[in-house]
Amino acid sequence: MSSSTVITNIAALVTNDPSLGDHSPLGLVRDAALVIEGDRVVWTGESSKAPATDNRVDAAGRAVLPGFVDSHSHLLFAGDRTEEFNARMSGRPYSAGGIRTTVAATRAASDAELEAGLTRYLAEALRQGTTTFETKSGYGLTTADESRALRVAARHTDEVTFLGAHIVAPELADDPAAYVDLVTGEMLDACAPHARWIDVFCEKGAFDGDQARAILTAGKAKGLHPRIHANQLSYGPGVRLAVELDAASADHCTHLTDADVDALANSRTVATLLPGAEFSTRAQWPDARRLIDAGATVALSTDCNPGSSFTSSVPFCIALAVRDMGMTPDEAVWSATAGGAAALRREDVGRLVPGAYADLTLLDAPSHVHLAYRPGVPLVAGVWRRGVRKV
Repeated sequence: MSSSTVITNIAALVTNDPSLGDHSPLGLVRDAALVIEGDRVVWTGESSKAPATDNRVDAAGRAVLPGFVDSHSHLLFAGDRTEEFNARMSGRPYSAGGIRTTVAATRAASDAELEAGLTRYLAEALRQGTTTFETKSGYGLTTADESRALRVAARHTDEVTFLGAHIVAPELADDPAAYVDLVTGEMLDACAPHARWIDVFCEKGAFDGDQARAILTAGKAKGLHPRIHANQLSYGPGVRLAVELDAASADHCTHLTDADVDALANSRTVATLLPGAEFSTRAQWPDARRLIDAGATVALSTDCNPGSSFTSSVPFCIALAVRDMGMTPDEAVWSATAGGAAALRREDVGRLVPGAYADLTLLDAPSHVHLAYRPGVPLVAGVWRRGVRKV
């Protein structure tokens, strides 16, 4: 029988259940406690009413919130793009072409090197409170390299995404139709068994709307569910295509028409915003306020990748979203937890309610607001994943 642990003397507990506490979207419970049994939460409420348990942890007047759900990352890669970043910060604009540098390095890397990099970034993210993550292929662009990346990823997460359609492979740059045929045929056959999701970079310089539709439709036929890189660098068809195909998430959403916003607000598709990319490329910020006010569901994630957003820190992205994207601290924390879970169509993470996984973060602060109030400060004092303390 599993032992039980109560975490008590919590100044502010974010449950993301609006039926609890202050009845806000965060379901904020003051002077709270939480009970873990096995890998699940079994009780939340006021500290004075906590049941007896085998073990006790004193939160000492600090805040507890769900572990962050990072629903968009690119962690299967090799190589370094410091020079590209340095040049861009010196005035050269970002373009999708830089991906080719990482493709060459990733193809040359061994499986062990790819896995070592992945586990390094996962450990880095865990220390900053991330307990659930999605990651993608997309730096191999051959059948063998894409499938091996997914096999490596699948050893570490259930949220694995096939992104063979990141850019057209360099060797087929003059024949994009042939590459789309490869992605929707032989490559998809090899990759589908190792992935849950299929993604495509729908953007000028990558894949147009018709190509993206063909790729995502082929993936659906193989049992993969769509997500899409949409409207990052320019206006385009990506968001409307995401809604048409019931994609779990349209990611980036920087350049949106009113019709795009309305489509998201009247769908199940989550708008996943990735402020690390705008920070690292000096690009226009997504307008989170516009999306939230329209009724769209918004997630916040890191987009951790070696080219345009080399951060694994969800707290950093929360601070950016509050300062530069029009989000309140409450909205940003919700979007980085429950919002990320919605982008993965999960209900067992991103919330601290009975039955959910005991994935939680203890802050060295009395309130979740400190994540935006004290940007850049390492506030994570403890992390539990599946009921086990990891940090």
